[in-house]
Parts: sequence; C-alpha cells; structure tokens
Amino acid sequence: MQTELSNLLGVEHAVFGFTPFPAVAAAISRAGGFGVLGAVRYTAPDDLKRDLDWIDAHVDGRPYGLDVVMPAKKVEGVTEADVEAMIPAGHRQFVRDTLAKYGVPELAEGEASGWRITGWMEQVARSQLDVAFDHPIRLLANALGSPPADIVARAHERGVLVAALAGSARHALKHKEAGIDIVVAQGYEAGGHTGEIASMVLTPEVVDAVAPLPVLAAGGIGSGRQIAAALALGAQGVWLGSLWLTTAEADLHSPALTRKLLAAGSGDTVRSRALTGKPARQLRTEWTDAWDDPHGPGTLPMPLQGLLVAEAVSRIQKYEVDPLLGTPVGQIVGRMNDVRSVRAVFDDLTRGFERAVDRVNRIAGRSGQ
Repeated sequence: MQTELSNLLGVEHAVFGFTPFPAVAAAISRAGGFGVLGAVRYTAPDDLKRDLDWIDAHVDGRPYGLDVVMPAKKVEGVTEADVEAMIPAGHRQFVRDTLAKYGVPELAEGEASGWRITGWMEQVARSQLDVAFDHPIRLLANALGSPPADIVARAHERGVLVAALAGSARHALKHKEAGIDIVVAQGYEAGGHTGEIASMVLTPEVVDAVAPLPVLAAGGIGSGRQIAAALALGAQGVWLGSLWLTTAEADLHSPALTRKLLAAGSGDTVRSRALTGKPARQLRTEWTDAWDDPHGPGTLPMPLQGLLVAEAVSRIQKYEVDPLLGTPVGQIVGRMNDVRSVRAVFDDLTRGFERAVDRVNRIAGRSGQ
C-alpha cells in the first residue's frame, strides 16, 4: 500500500493512524504505517513530553506525527476562567439533574476531572507544539482546519509536513491557500468532528479541488478493500482513527466501554454536539439523547459545552455508568467485533487490500500481468 506520499515519509503502508494512546501510535509506526498521537488531552506540557519521549524510544526509528486542535484565528486575552463564566446556570443545573437521574457518584473530594477540554484552547495547543517541535515528529495535523500561519511556518522550518482536516471541497481549498501540505478529507461516517458529506462523494471532490496536493481519505474506512477504494478515488492514503480503539494496545481504562464498542453496530452512532458543542460522531447513549432532546436546554457552542460537561464525562467514565457511557467513534464500529493487536489489524488490512486489487485486476483483464 505504497504511494508517493508514503514514500516521501518513508513508511511501508499509506495508512495514517490517529490515536490518543502512545502505545497504539508507536505500534502503528512499527507495523509500517504512520502513527499520529492526538494531543488534545494533554493539558500539561510535561505529560506530553513524557509520552513523546516514550514514543521516540518505541518506534524503532520510524516516523510518527502529532495531532492538535487549534483555531486558525487567535483570540487575545481570553482565559479558561473567562470562558467558564459564560456558561448559563440553567445548563449547569441540567447536567446535575441528568447525573442525579442515573445515580452517577461524585468524584472524591479533591479529585480533579480527568477529562478537560482545555486542549481546544489555543494557548494550550501552542504549549503542546513547543514540546513537540523538540521531538522528531514528521507531521503536524490540525483537527480544526488550517493552523495559524506562524505555526505552519514553524513546522515547515523544521521540515515537518502540515495536514488539516476538511469536510468539504470548499474547506480543502482554504487549506491549500493557507500553505497546508496534506488535506484529510473526512467524511460523514467518521468518528469525532465531521461534516455532512459521505466519504465516497467527498474524497474525489477534494482530490480534484486541491490537486496536486496529496489527500488522505477518512471516515468509514476499516478494511483493506476500503483502502483500495480510497486510492482508486485518488487519495494517496487513508486516515484511520476509530479502528484502533479496540486494539490490545489501546488503554480505554473501561472494560464496560470496550464491551459497548465491540457490541455496537454501524447504526449505533450519532452526530451530536453533546461533547464539544460541534457535531461529533459518537456512540449513541442516553447522555447524547438527553442533550439532543428538544425539551432540554440544548448544547452550547464550543468551547463552552466541553467545559460544561468535562467533570460529568469524567464521572460517567470513572464509574462506568452504562446508559451514559460513550466515546467518539465512527460508523466503522460495526466492524470492530474483537480485540486484536495493532499488528493483527495491519495484517488484515494488507491482505484485504491485496485481494481487492487482485479482484479489480481480474475484472480489468490484467490478472497475472
């Protein structure tokens, strides 16, 4: 599964694996793909440095990247406390009432929320990059579109390629104008923040719009034949995220959540603003239903919603409150039916890719050529 882009980055397979888990990112790179560590959960630079140091020691010299979340436009002088003050009291009461309805225990006295959304704030992302640029990352990806121009320049000065996610050809063209090196065309089926255009339609539209920039296809991809289809549509690789959540190297800290993912079908996800304030595909739960209920207060815009629900999400996860327990995941969850190693997943992807290519060659009358 080699393309011009994979050759440029020195990887065997044009499979880019996004994950919040350092062990998964390192395993993806060791398996011949390109591991990309999600940085949004790192609010302390020392924690990110620790995990990047660990990845450096466990990728066997192979390349990897980092994914951050930062807006293209800078807002001066806004602190987390300023944002917290904007949250209406009625929304805070709705959170308390919903947690009480399902008997969710409080955190222990003095225990801080283990999940914070401050990684969405620009100053946090910049501190992450101060750490990351001291490590041998080869790719910087931004989930909120093009990073600020000075960040793109810093990356290019260090020989780091910059990628940005796009949900439409219009967004992709803006990335090209901003000097981005790689566009990730993320379709409607994807986990996390995603637009409304399906991958089969979106990928060729973006490929044509930004040519000759390389495009990675994302959303609903979890098999070798789907990778073959993405390359046939003009992509130079694929960007996979959800598929790694049920690998042996992933550390969800929740057996109950793993069970829910393994049992879920492709129709068991929903695009909801419940987690961050922007539409994000995730497991459908009674928590997402409560926020999407027209009789409720409705969600707040980013980053208010994320700050509002941060402690609640931590409590739900810590105590594994099954009706409310969920996670961002794409529609490919219907294929995630067992726990396998990252290497086993790669073996399945490569075999499926070879079978798909052979099948197309036979149809085209090129078998054995």
